[in-house]
Amino acid sequence: MRASNSVITGRKKSAASNDLFDKCRSFTRPGDLQAAGLYMYFEVFGDREGCGPGEVRMGNRKVLMFGSNDYLDLITHPKVKEAAVQAIKKYGSGCSGSRLLNGTLDMHIRLESELAAFVHKDAAMIFGTGFQANYATLSALTEKGDVMICDHNLHASLVEGALRSPARTVRFRHNDMEHFERCLENCPPDEKIFIVSEGVFSMEGDIADLPGTLRVAKPYGARVFVDEAHGIGVLGRTGAGAAEHLGVLDEVDIIMGTFSKSLASVGGFIAAERAVVDYLKHTARPFVFSASLPAASVAAVGAALEIMRKEPERRLHLLHIANLLRDELRARGFNVLPGETAIVPVVIREEIDLCRLCKTLLEQGIYINPVLRPAAAQNLLRISCTAAHTEQHVERLVRTLEKVSDELGIVR
Repeated sequence: MRASNSVITGRKKSAASNDLFDKCRSFTRPGDLQAAGLYMYFEVFGDREGCGPGEVRMGNRKVLMFGSNDYLDLITHPKVKEAAVQAIKKYGSGCSGSRLLNGTLDMHIRLESELAAFVHKDAAMIFGTGFQANYATLSALTEKGDVMICDHNLHASLVEGALRSPARTVRFRHNDMEHFERCLENCPPDEKIFIVSEGVFSMEGDIADLPGTLRVAKPYGARVFVDEAHGIGVLGRTGAGAAEHLGVLDEVDIIMGTFSKSLASVGGFIAAERAVVDYLKHTARPFVFSASLPAASVAAVGAALEIMRKEPERRLHLLHIANLLRDELRARGFNVLPGETAIVPVVIREEIDLCRLCKTLLEQGIYINPVLRPAAAQNLLRISCTAAHTEQHVERLVRTLEKVSDELGIVR
């Protein structure tokens, strides 16, 4: 049935004040920060040619990078780059199809087998991004009548997966096992329970209480999913992450990891019992309807994984640097959140102070990520340590941060 002319006319008259793009034009926060000279996003980095360890190029100058998640310093490793080059020569630049149809290469299968063994699971599957791995798994594995019980501080990819799922979602206070247990106690007996946590929380850098989570969850028949994006390569005897570090890797049902941190590439994976992986391969829409990861990216992950196994000193040096930085910053009165990972978050109470601090640090040749609420519970100067950093880099950072914060009048 066609709309009447009066309806159409009325709509035309109101169109000027009912534009879909109005919210875009009124979104002034980026412009306001740019006008104040405090905008810190979409910075442009150049090549690494001639840069020293821990440095990147911005325009014509070199900058000390304390904002990268390249925890093991493998992105520019000769073996990783050569593996990617050789993969392009052998397989080309892409797969031109989904894994389900014409996009599966023999190297996808090999890497999935290696990853499964690495995290002590039967099988693994590769996704185009870590976001996709989280979103796809949570949304596809749960259904109406299930319940997802999630730590409050989850990454956006996990939150989006939970929102997409028809399952009921409950969030417990961050790392609060008493509240977690109350959430479990309130679940009806017929609900299937899925517990979702990060191993290392990406903003705050603290570690989940996985032993406590498993101890409380297992009597309820719950399954446990752990996102190890920031744990792999950093924690654990073999670098398998927080679950290995805490001695519960074999008890976790699903492990997720990314390739864009310690594994020097792009993409992500989940590993679980074979039936779970087979189910997701055929039902997770972001996997089924996405092109498969290119050979160069897969080869880079394989090479990084091999280096990680053979050179544990990279991980040990990284943790030494991060612990040294925490100690030095605390000794100078900075409010550093507790932790033992590569992430060293410093609380800066006021958003404007954090923006001013990051901008001035960059002018001094040091790049660090600002994390503004609500991305974290507090405004954070999120410092990322890598295996490329030295004690001299720590000394320079601490000295500069102390000087700049004093000059700007920022309260510690």
